[in-house]
Amino acid sequence: MTRHFFGDTTVLLGRSLRHITRSVDTIITTTIMPIAFMLLFVYVFGGAIKTGSGSYVNYLLPGILLITIASGVSYTAFRLFLDMKSGIFERFQSMPIARSSVLWAHVLTSLVANLISVVVVVLVALVMGFRSGAGVLAWLAIAGMLILFTLALTWIAVIPGLSAKSADGASAFAYPLIFLPFISSAFVPTDTMPGPVRAFAEHQPVTSIVNAIRDLFTGQPVGSDIWVALAWCVGILVVAYFFAILAYRRKIS
Repeated sequence: MTRHFFGDTTVLLGRSLRHITRSVDTIITTTIMPIAFMLLFVYVFGGAIKTGSGSYVNYLLPGILLITIASGVSYTAFRLFLDMKSGIFERFQSMPIARSSVLWAHVLTSLVANLISVVVVVLVALVMGFRSGAGVLAWLAIAGMLILFTLALTWIAVIPGLSAKSADGASAFAYPLIFLPFISSAFVPTDTMPGPVRAFAEHQPVTSIVNAIRDLFTGQPVGSDIWVALAWCVGILVVAYFFAILAYRRKIS
C-alpha cells in the first residue's frame, strides 16, 4: 500500500510540475511582490528604521522569505480549486490510485515552487548587499525551518482550495498570511510598537520564526526562539493537515 501511495504521488507530482513549467509566470508573480517589498523597505524606508548595527537587508530578509512563501501557497489553493472544478478529481477517484496521493502531489508541487521562489529572492538580496556568516549546519537549519513553514501554510491552503466557491476566494485566504509579518519583528523591532500591538507581535508565530532565522543567518546563538518556531510550525502543520484531510474526505464522499 505504501509503495502504491509513493508511486501514485510521484506520477501526479510529475503532472503538477509540468503545469508549473508551462506557466513560469506563476513563480515570477510570487517573487515580484516580495522583491518589491524588499526594494521599498531597504531603499526608501531603510534609512529611517533603526534596527541596531548591520545592514537593514540582513535584518529584513527573513520576513521577506516568509512573505514569499505566503504569497506562493495562494497558487496551491488556486490550482487545487481549478482541479476540483474541472472534474479531474472525480476521474482520479475512478482509478485504482491512493486517494491522498492527489493532495500530496499538490502539496509537494507547492514545496518545490516555493523553494525556487525563495532561492530567487535570496539571490536578489545578495545583489542588494545581503551577507551571512552562517555555516553549513545553520543553512540546513534555515532550509528545514522554511520547508516546515511551507508545508504548514500549504496544508492550510488546501482547505480553501477544496471548499471555496470561486477561484478568487480560494486564493484570497493568503492575504492575512502575507500581512502577518508586518505585525512582527520582520521589519522593525517589536519594542518600538505600542503595548497591545507589541504583545500580539511578540506572541504570534512569525516573530519567533523570523528571529530564529535571523540569528542563524548571523551565526548567533538562537536560544529558545528556534524551539518556539519549530513548535509553531509543527503545531500548525498537524492541525492544518487534520482539517485538510477532513475537508477532502467530505468533498469526495
